[in-house]
Amino acid sequence: MSLLSFLIRRIIYSVFVLLGLSMVIFVIARVMPGDPARMAVGERAPQWVVDRLRAQMHLDQPLTVQYGYWLRDAVQGDFGLSLVTQRPVTTDIIEFFPASLELVLFSGLLSAVGGIGLGTLSARYKDTWVDNVVRLFSYAGVVTPSFVFAILFVLLFGFTLKWLPIIGRVSEQVPTPKLITGLVTVDALLTGQFGTFVDALRHLILPALSLAMGSIAQEARITRSTMADNLNKDYIASARALGISERVVMGRFLLKPSLIPTVSILGLDIASTLSIAFLVELIFNWPGLARYGMQAMLHKDLNAISAVILVLGAAFVTVNIIVDIIVAQLDPRIRLSAARSA
Repeated sequence: MSLLSFLIRRIIYSVFVLLGLSMVIFVIARVMPGDPARMAVGERAPQWVVDRLRAQMHLDQPLTVQYGYWLRDAVQGDFGLSLVTQRPVTTDIIEFFPASLELVLFSGLLSAVGGIGLGTLSARYKDTWVDNVVRLFSYAGVVTPSFVFAILFVLLFGFTLKWLPIIGRVSEQVPTPKLITGLVTVDALLTGQFGTFVDALRHLILPALSLAMGSIAQEARITRSTMADNLNKDYIASARALGISERVVMGRFLLKPSLIPTVSILGLDIASTLSIAFLVELIFNWPGLARYGMQAMLHKDLNAISAVILVLGAAFVTVNIIVDIIVAQLDPRIRLSAARSA
């Protein structure tokens, strides 16, 4: 029950964080240069058309009044109309967000498996050539932007070797599964379309790996560093003195406490991937939320800008709460601390 109280407090704090974020992005969107009403109707539209649209968008009223109208509608799930697509912004988000979510989840899976695996391997063979190779990869991966990996993968695996597709979520000749969750791979499995699942998975590999490379490198470096430090702890020496096999020592006694910083950083990486994925989505023609948000910024689509950033903020908050739960399960001291503070 104490852990539940801790999570309730975190959720309440998160509501205030999102409220503050909504204020910031609303003000920034409104003070950006240019008249959104004029941009929406075009330069040749008569002034009375612009004035009518400004009145509909409450742009002729004080900023606080505009925010009040926007917040009232946003709480009800109404973010207004997109000036670019001429559709409700909520409809656009429902359409584009699942594609980004699927990409980010698969990227996070690659980051977790690859980063923790390489970090564990590097710590297991510390100060050997294996360790040096992993550390070199980690340094290169951290400093290289994801879009560089995307371009390299397109040229190598798409054009040269022709192993994997590089455009869209599924091939044109493959039937699209019935919309259930919006995640093509999940919907294909739920509807029994295994051919579509395989095709969608092949389309996911390159963009997800492009986004995951930096995170894999960072998680490997952090996991290796933490495990290398914990190798010198007394409980590891005691386990080895008792004759416990090295595999059990590494997997059961060393890996679990070493994952705490890795999980924390991995959660932030997964959340941030949503906001930095726009270049990768452009390169692979991926119909995701990040690309939609970038188009909204280029066209000063205020409603879409505010909604997209708020969704990204909610994603950060949600991931942080999930990370807190996972870390509390990994480290009993955190659960006890939460119990004493409740």
